[in-house]
Amino acid sequence: MPVGDLHADLRLLRDSALEAGAIAMTYFESNVKTWEKEPDHPVTEADIAVNDFLADKLRSARPDYGWLSEENADTPERLSCDRVFVVDPIDGTRAFMNGQPHFCVALCVLEFGEPVVSVLYAPVFNELYSALIGHGARCNGRSISVSEKAEVDNCRMIGDARLFNHDDWPDVWPEMVYPDVHPNSTAYRMALVADGRWDAVVILRRKFDWDVAASALLVTEAGGNVSCHWGDTFRYNRQIAAQRSLIAANPVLHGQLTGRMRHIELPEPNDS
Repeated sequence: MPVGDLHADLRLLRDSALEAGAIAMTYFESNVKTWEKEPDHPVTEADIAVNDFLADKLRSARPDYGWLSEENADTPERLSCDRVFVVDPIDGTRAFMNGQPHFCVALCVLEFGEPVVSVLYAPVFNELYSALIGHGARCNGRSISVSEKAEVDNCRMIGDARLFNHDDWPDVWPEMVYPDVHPNSTAYRMALVADGRWDAVVILRRKFDWDVAASALLVTEAGGNVSCHWGDTFRYNRQIAAQRSLIAANPVLHGQLTGRMRHIELPEPNDS
């Protein structure tokens, strides 16, 4: 994609995310209607309102782009599109429902299956993250970078302490620092790694493209690595738009984390 088109898409995503965040805030800390799309997968009227706004704004601006959103039924048309919008209108719905601040609007453009433009907006914190492939990552206009933590011992880990303290690990994990409150949003967790406030994110379960695509570009453009727990690079816009697991960290720490986890067998979402 020409650089001019990338910058135009960045402006489109940035403006859309800010408007979407404002819509979300009109529902925040209110008696918002909620229901379950499927067991243990809540959705609110705010998710739908934000998604409807984004679908109208983005698809009318780029009608030739494919569409993948958490709040729309998936269709195969996106598989034949060179460029695809990947959208999570409110990532961190549980936090949103509970009046907690750690939710965000996550938007990304894929080109031939690779993230090239992304924006994440956390409206309660007024944090606007953006990344353009080959041009770095920013938060509120300021360049950001991953931390330089070079060892697992005492690293700042956004992960489940119970996972690392389990008796079945072949090697005991060293002490790590965990958040007092785990951000419910996967995308926002990754943004916290991209800007160096936390050193790593580990999630050993399936994550969908809309959970990770936008923030994966933030992390890589901030100098970090993103992969499944085996170290395999993510592949996006496949028939099942999901990844088997998630590790995000600076390159040194990422290598140490994947080295400790390669023995774990988890299913590949696109295996039939």
